[in-house]
Amino acid sequence: MRHLWSFLAGVVVAPVTWVLVTLGQDGSGRTVDRWVEIGTYSTPNLIEPAVYLGVAGVLLGLLGTLRFSPLGPLVAGLLLVAPYVGLFVAPFSVRDRVPGDLKLLGDPLPLRQPLDNGTLFLIGMLLLMAVFSAARWRRGPAPRTDGAELTPDGTPAEQRPAPADWPPPAPPRDPDTAPLTLAYPETPTEPLPRRTGGESPWSAPPRAGTRPDGPDQSH
Repeated sequence: MRHLWSFLAGVVVAPVTWVLVTLGQDGSGRTVDRWVEIGTYSTPNLIEPAVYLGVAGVLLGLLGTLRFSPLGPLVAGLLLVAPYVGLFVAPFSVRDRVPGDLKLLGDPLPLRQPLDNGTLFLIGMLLLMAVFSAARWRRGPAPRTDGAELTPDGTPAEQRPAPADWPPPAPPRDPDTAPLTLAYPETPTEPLPRRTGGESPWSAPPRAGTRPDGPDQSH
């Protein structure tokens, strides 16, 4: 279906471009000749022919750069090249088949002008070269598969780290080393020494010969 639409676009763009180029060239040429004749100029007079030429350029650019089908530029290029090629075979017969006394919106439409000066042949060759352009047949970049895979809804899936990306395991902890904590120290399990006499249990160690149960019984 896309080839059919491209074919129809080429059939329509070729004659429309011929008319627009004719209006632009004739209007621009007559305006500049008038400036030279009277010795002065008025640039707004070039707006109308410039619009015609600009629209023709946009149509040709769209037809020549779209990549959905090369059939349109091929057909339009052949239609524009064929009349000029006919001048090599039967120039007078070809020119007689092109009307030269038409008018459009009150302006003369000399369709033979772009044929005689070779503009049609130039435009047709540009369209034909667009068909054989390498960029038209070049495939788009392949989707990347080294990153996150795409889910059915088109959003990238969550990346999961590979086994090699995990940090190395921590070294084994020494069982004799007490773990660090911010809590209060645990209650000691060993009994505290009892006080004897007037001494403090935190004074010097008991003297030899004394018993911890009471005062010395030798006296």
